[in-house]
Amino acid sequence: MQVNMQIEVIEAKGDAYSFGLLQAQKLKETPLFMKHTNRRKKSIRKYDTDLAESKAWMKELSPVLWEELEGLADGLEWRIQDVIHEYGGYQQNWVKSGCSAIMNNGAYGRNYDYHPKTYDGRFVLWQPSKGFAHVGFAQRIIGRMDGMNEHGLAIGYHFVNRLKPQDGFICCSIARFILDSCKNVKEAVDVLTSLPHRHAFNYSLTDKSGRHAVVEGSGQGAIELKQHDDVCSNHFRLEKKQGENRRILDESKNRLERLKQLRATNPEPLQLLDYLNNTEYGIGKTEYKNWSGTIHSAVYDTKNLTVYAGVGVNGKAIKVPFGDWLKGERYGVRKFRGKLGEILGADHLEERLG
Repeated sequence: MQVNMQIEVIEAKGDAYSFGLLQAQKLKETPLFMKHTNRRKKSIRKYDTDLAESKAWMKELSPVLWEELEGLADGLEWRIQDVIHEYGGYQQNWVKSGCSAIMNNGAYGRNYDYHPKTYDGRFVLWQPSKGFAHVGFAQRIIGRMDGMNEHGLAIGYHFVNRLKPQDGFICCSIARFILDSCKNVKEAVDVLTSLPHRHAFNYSLTDKSGRHAVVEGSGQGAIELKQHDDVCSNHFRLEKKQGENRRILDESKNRLERLKQLRATNPEPLQLLDYLNNTEYGIGKTEYKNWSGTIHSAVYDTKNLTVYAGVGVNGKAIKVPFGDWLKGERYGVRKFRGKLGEILGADHLEERLG
């Protein structure tokens, strides 16, 4: 039996503190909040957070994000220290996944493949009164799994390895920093190669000029991969970083070759979404029990500031005219709908049917 999945769409404009309060309110209305509350004991045991360093990075890269966290703390009635520890993404002291990306002529296409039990189920359109507006899929409340900002910069990440973690930020917080602080790929690469990274991840990027990039980042350092063929999967390709890869890479390497073949057809945005989301092309997957099923697919058209999304696999394309929304038009869609294969742990998504 398939799971009927819904992703909530959240629109907000204005001051960041109020946005934090809104997210707290939305979170407390869902079963996800109890999961996060129950996770606190494990989180406290698993890692520490350097509050001063995380605050310093946020103040430098995204001052409005700190205000948002303060609103979130007040809305949840948690101490700011606890909110930073749980959602801030700076950890001291990820399981198999298979995210894929194809970049073509300013279009950034990406699958988020993982286990649904950790999935927020939120898609956010956010325009702060000061700072960069952005659109994308949320993770750990303030983080973004993938997204695009008002300047036409898009980013997503790809799990490589979680062994030998170092003090630093996790992937979804890093993606949020990029969306909040960078106008183009060059600026984003500069930030990615200077930030401290917690785990080993690839970061793939596209901007409206048509430039694409892949950065291989970990606690051992982050380096831009110059030859990437406009595609990305789940292993490091730089010779000096291959020692950080997992031992078995056959699936990631085979998928990379398939992505290259699909990229060579020069797909338009909707065709690109079909390549990623339709299982007949060999990229979209239903291996949810193995932590590598496709939960969502997204194509960010950075030149036209438009998003095309699909939920689960073989889903109908959902259009998000982000550029029009920035100009004041209302986006009337409240839920993205799709289906997942039979899997335990997706109850917080299924129950959102109301």
